[in-house]
Amino acid sequence: MITVVDYDPRWPVRFAELRDRLWAVVDGHAAAIEHVGSTAVPGLAAKPIIDLDIVVDSPAMLPLVIRRLDTIGYRHQGDRGIPGREAFRSPEGSVAHHLYLCPRDALALRNHLAVRDHLRADAESARQYGELKQRLAAAHRSDSDGYTTAKTGFLLAILKAQGFPVEALATIGAINRPGPVA
Repeated sequence: MITVVDYDPRWPVRFAELRDRLWAVVDGHAAAIEHVGSTAVPGLAAKPIIDLDIVVDSPAMLPLVIRRLDTIGYRHQGDRGIPGREAFRSPEGSVAHHLYLCPRDALALRNHLAVRDHLRADAESARQYGELKQRLAAAHRSDSDGYTTAKTGFLLAILKAQGFPVEALATIGAINRPGPVA
């Protein structure tokens, strides 16, 4: 069931708690942990699921960080068809979140950051996107693929305006597919 709710000011707090727990395991191996997705945009309606991207400087770091995350209960799900974005199933009982691991130069990461930063900087665009998400959640209650597909055009317009190359835009629909739900 797809549920989009009004912005919750506790989302940044939940992100910080998750980030701190993760950082204790990946410190020295990762460059950053980014809060991405709609819960990272103040005031934006969203599914109440925190999205996090662990950023590594090099693809060579991926196996090490995957092993480290396994020690605290994260199960690697592979790239789930999206090159440059490793997905994880969250530990049982954790706050609802999606965790991804991306090299710094990955298209998936650049997409997440570009959309987040645009929506943070443009309140009108964020308002429009929030309204769209609420309408689509009502129309696609039990169809997450339909929901995702229906909002892709809005996201593509943001990325096109941000100067993403045409060949990259062809893969964005896949990049915006959600990963495993915690």
